[in-house]
Amino acid sequence: MSAITATQVKELRDKTSASMAECKKALEEACGDVNKASDCLRRRGLALAEKKMDKAVSQGRIGSYIHSNGKVGVMLELACETDFVAKNDDFQTLLKDLCLHITAMSPLVISKEQLDAQMIEQEKEFYRKELKDKPPQMVDKIVDGKIEKFFYAQKCLLDQPFVKDDKMKVGDLIKNHIAKFGENIVVKRFQRFEIGK
Repeated sequence: MSAITATQVKELRDKTSASMAECKKALEEACGDVNKASDCLRRRGLALAEKKMDKAVSQGRIGSYIHSNGKVGVMLELACETDFVAKNDDFQTLLKDLCLHITAMSPLVISKEQLDAQMIEQEKEFYRKELKDKPPQMVDKIVDGKIEKFFYAQKCLLDQPFVKDDKMKVGDLIKNHIAKFGENIVVKRFQRFEIGK
């Protein structure tokens, strides 16, 4: 294997925003292949992100978005562990993207844990009536699947397909940023305003 050059390290760092040391280590593991090294950093980062999700967040920023028609707007508090990350351009972009997403997709809550249990039960009952001709042992599984796929994906911000890339959920977008920055990021609260509603 040839030695890893500073140019390769810089290219990977520009692509991933990982530290120089992490980039060099990943390049060594990938035998100098920048794309494989990028994948390696991503896998490592996502594993790290899972561990970081319980860390306290006391810094962050408040962002807002007003749609061009002036009739819909959002305010959002996005928290992180350090002011250094809160000032980062990528963090600011995430904040703006989340505000835009909420404006477009109109979620009710951040996560499914915040949904009213009675609302969930009413939705399940609706699906059960729809499936009355199915065998009883199958109904609960089908209902649970529909609740996940349709109800949570409509009402819960973290479960919604991201408006700019519907192959990714908003929760996964945030996890990718946790992996990138190496610290926890949490949507604390949001408020969506719409004229006439």
